[in-house]
Amino acid sequence: MKKYKTSDTSSSSVQEPSTSYGYQNFDDVGIFSLIDIAQKGISFKIFDGLSKKFPFSMQDWADFLHISGKTLSRYQKEDKSFDVLQSEKILQIEMLYKRGEDVFGSSENFLIWLQSENIALGKTKPQDLLGSVFGISLLMDELTRIEHGVLA
Repeated sequence: MKKYKTSDTSSSSVQEPSTSYGYQNFDDVGIFSLIDIAQKGISFKIFDGLSKKFPFSMQDWADFLHISGKTLSRYQKEDKSFDVLQSEKILQIEMLYKRGEDVFGSSENFLIWLQSENIALGKTKPQDLLGSVFGISLLMDELTRIEHGVLA
């Protein structure tokens, strides 16, 4: 397997990718930085800061990450880092947040959309799709359609 150079990232740079790049604006270095961050694992402290942007309960987050609420509480108590798959999901949800903020012009408008039943998504609330990689991808696609005025 070919090894690629990645830039050194400190724990404080976990917040950087989602704020510096739009969903579709990743170059190879940006993607490899995200891979590196996910492989190192996102600490609960970083996750806690990200999770506060959303109106979701800790049980909602546990469901999105496919872990028990008890496990999530233990992560908090021990300030554990999430595994690779959970870290990737957290990064994907953060990227969705940034994309939604850009499309809707504010986090408030995006969060209203995220919690509202959506006809284009089969009368599903977008937040109900956050537990699946395919669901997050579908939401990204829907945000692109909204951005371009294709609502049906």
